Amino acid sequence: MMKVDYNNYKYYENRELSWLKFNQRILFEARDKNIPILERLKFLSITASNLDEFFMVRVASLKDMVNAGYKKPDLAGMNPEEQIAAIHDVTKKFVATQYSTYNRSLIPLLNQAGIQIVSCHEELSERQATYVDRYFEETIYPVLTPLAVDAARPFPLIRNKSLNIAALITQKEKSTHLFKGKNKGLEFATVQVPSVLPRLVSIPTESGYKESFILLEQIIEKNIDRLFLNYNVQCAFPYRIMRNADLPIDEDDASDLLKEIQKQLKRRQWGEVIRLEVEEHVDPSLLSTLRHNLNVPKEAIYEISGPIDLTFLMKLYGIPGFEELRYPPYTPQLNPRIAPGDNIFDCISKGDIFLHHPYETFDPVVEFIAQAAKDPGVLAIKQTLYRVSGHSPIIAALARAAEGGKQVTVLVELKARFDEENNIVWAKKLEQAGCHVIYGLVGLKTHSKIALVVRREEDGIKRYVHLGTGNYNDSTAKTYTDCGIFTCSELIGEDATAVFNMLSGYSEPAVWNKLIVAPIWLRKKFNQLIEREIKHAMEGKEARIVCKMNSLCDQKIIAKLYEASAAGVEIYLVVRGICCLKTGIPGVSDNIHVSSIVGNFLEHSRIFYFYNDGLEDIYMGSADWMPRNLDRRVEIIFPVEDDAIKSRVKHILDVELQDNLKAYHLMPDGEYHRPDRRGHRAVSSQKQFCEEAMKKDTSNTTHWQERKFIPIWAVSEESEEET
Repeated sequence: MMKVDYNNYKYYENRELSWLKFNQRILFEARDKNIPILERLKFLSITASNLDEFFMVRVASLKDMVNAGYKKPDLAGMNPEEQIAAIHDVTKKFVATQYSTYNRSLIPLLNQAGIQIVSCHEELSERQATYVDRYFEETIYPVLTPLAVDAARPFPLIRNKSLNIAALITQKEKSTHLFKGKNKGLEFATVQVPSVLPRLVSIPTESGYKESFILLEQIIEKNIDRLFLNYNVQCAFPYRIMRNADLPIDEDDASDLLKEIQKQLKRRQWGEVIRLEVEEHVDPSLLSTLRHNLNVPKEAIYEISGPIDLTFLMKLYGIPGFEELRYPPYTPQLNPRIAPGDNIFDCISKGDIFLHHPYETFDPVVEFIAQAAKDPGVLAIKQTLYRVSGHSPIIAALARAAEGGKQVTVLVELKARFDEENNIVWAKKLEQAGCHVIYGLVGLKTHSKIALVVRREEDGIKRYVHLGTGNYNDSTAKTYTDCGIFTCSELIGEDATAVFNMLSGYSEPAVWNKLIVAPIWLRKKFNQLIEREIKHAMEGKEARIVCKMNSLCDQKIIAKLYEASAAGVEIYLVVRGICCLKTGIPGVSDNIHVSSIVGNFLEHSRIFYFYNDGLEDIYMGSADWMPRNLDRRVEIIFPVEDDAIKSRVKHILDVELQDNLKAYHLMPDGEYHRPDRRGHRAVSSQKQFCEEAMKKDTSNTTHWQERKFIPIWAVSEESEEET
């Protein structure tokens, strides 16, 4: 092997630019002519929502670094200032494509399907205009608060992500005595579009349409003169801002973490403005006023050629009827090992149970806690909660268990970004019910997914454990792909107890039986597993690594994968989002193949396969290969040891590597392309898993020793985009 400097900047992709490529892949789905129109709207909405969070967190973090004078380059050699400039450059092109897709492709197709979105109030028919004016008078007007800016009224706080309308107004000649002579020239005014009202307003239809809608801000613009009766409105344009939403929490000095987070949440509305969106062709004087008062640099201003904030399209996706414009709904299937009404503890006692969501229902996980809450033999329940649903049945079951006298310990991660308020509410409810609520270790987020039930049985105390790759959220479990297991393994039960003792009492175990826990042990374990494959390859043995995760941006792990590739290890990676690794570098990453699957479900499971000279080690868990997961979070990776479950997990990886309909392959030039499937059977992994679950076909026992898993990596000549 030649000596290679694996720290060379040219071997790595910038994390933020890689994420933008992920959002681009979602946009490709919105542009795919083979996807039903309402599904395409959903994907476009997701790209907008993703971009909002990206700016509020990632770009905001880079801006903080610039403000602090931090100049250290990232793993790709870019300092924070260079990253921000590159992000704005790429994002402005991305936004132009978003709105080209919306205006030139999706809107005409919606019209053909009988759905009208009125783009401006001038397009309303007389009947529609009359309806809209009455709706404004009766519903909207009482809620609005117009705010003028002058010497006595300073520029108001513009709330993060709120949609607003800015206007330039001049005083009428015949003003009342109260206003006469106050201001002679142009004045700035603003009004917030009320978020308490539906943004998508249904209006009477005209010939040729089954449904017609207008956006709330268009109704307000049409009637904006009603808000400034003593003024003439010269112009009015919608705008929206993104603020820094990263919470600066000093846990060492916070005597009460819950109160500290509540205090910091209020400050989100005051964070530095990171991005300003304005309607295209906005009046220059009005834009200048916004720039000056919001302190926004020119490069952070985005002129939008359509409705600002496309997340409203998710509401349109959910309108009743029009089922032919969506994918047929999929109902998660029963797990073949657990029938409704079964005693779940009896089922687990017969052997480990594998769960594959959303292809199989999440109900057994809910039942696990619900049955434990009412089972007289259960003594204690312990669980970690990172994100839960709005009306979580798991929370309700934990509360019932505590009220029934059981020992219930719940770790609620208050620092789960954008779920902080929700988790504070749940933490208080659980405490009121008598649960022991803990908030984890100082300085670390607890991201692990583990639930432990301690049960007294005839032959003594027995521990039942659920371990998973996804959150205990019954709502997202219908749309996120995740894996989990139920087990009553004594060794894993002991480890589970040790995990909760560590979280609640700072009791660090000397050794672990089966579980691998971050931040102390996990990086070392992955390094050892990769090193072992390198050793086998150097000895001339077959060596293979196949991993599936959400993100790959840890420089040390990537460098170790490069070393493995150079040694001859075959490496296949299914990485949904960020991937800072580059493929096809001669002598460095020739043997590494990366694909990303973007489908109707959000790929969320983490699976790690190591060939190990034919012994085949498989792990699943909550951690991606990112510095935060390996070094700054409490994560759990668990082994898959049951032969039948190992076969199922290998089958999942096998099918995903064969996906040529929803997979994008990372090419040596850093771009992602769909594979060329000519001459090959069309494979959509998500569709196949749905079909297998409906057939209860979980018996696939493909042996990887018997075949080579080489997907088709050639670039397809068929464009997934609409022209």
